[in-house]
Amino acid sequence: MTSVLKAPVRRTQSDRRQQSESELLRAAAALIAEQGTAAATFENIGARAGYSRGLVTQRFGSKQGLIEALIARLQARIQGLLDDRQLDALNGLEAILAFVDIFLRNLAEDGELRAYFVLMAGAVAEVSDLRGPFAAAHKEVEIRLEGLVLRGQAEGVIREGLDADAAALIVGSLLLGLSTQLLVDPALNLEPIRETSLATLRASFGV
Repeated sequence: MTSVLKAPVRRTQSDRRQQSESELLRAAAALIAEQGTAAATFENIGARAGYSRGLVTQRFGSKQGLIEALIARLQARIQGLLDDRQLDALNGLEAILAFVDIFLRNLAEDGELRAYFVLMAGAVAEVSDLRGPFAAAHKEVEIRLEGLVLRGQAEGVIREGLDADAAALIVGSLLLGLSTQLLVDPALNLEPIRETSLATLRASFGV
């Protein structure tokens, strides 16, 4: 039997660009999560990812461009985790609880998710222009949660008298607060907090 050797698949320029950008952003997130925003210099990012400083400049143009790309990547990661759970197939209450569950299960273990909140804390503390992208992202989450509350009320699984907008903001603030607390105390054990949060929300929102 003769074996047929297949020629290696050649990657396109677009493929190579996407790979290099992904590796640079992964390196930037790791540096930010480990050492803070100041450590994410173009030189450090290039060295961490195995590329030149010039390539970082070429891909992102400026520190602002890099951070905005990193924010978009981290938001996409969170969205991917939620999509995998298929929240639309659950009733409104269970979808909210799944949202909280997914977020808290990944918060302590996902270095890139931690980097997102390091960036956010820095943007707020420094009154940075980057507050805008964070505010827009959090507003999207609030709107999504409000829609789940309204859906749950229509389905009869969430109390009718509950203010949907306020309930969504409470859930978002819970997750934001725990994310910030984890930055202050990296050794925080989130598991009992996750379980208590889910039980509290179920008791508070449920019929």
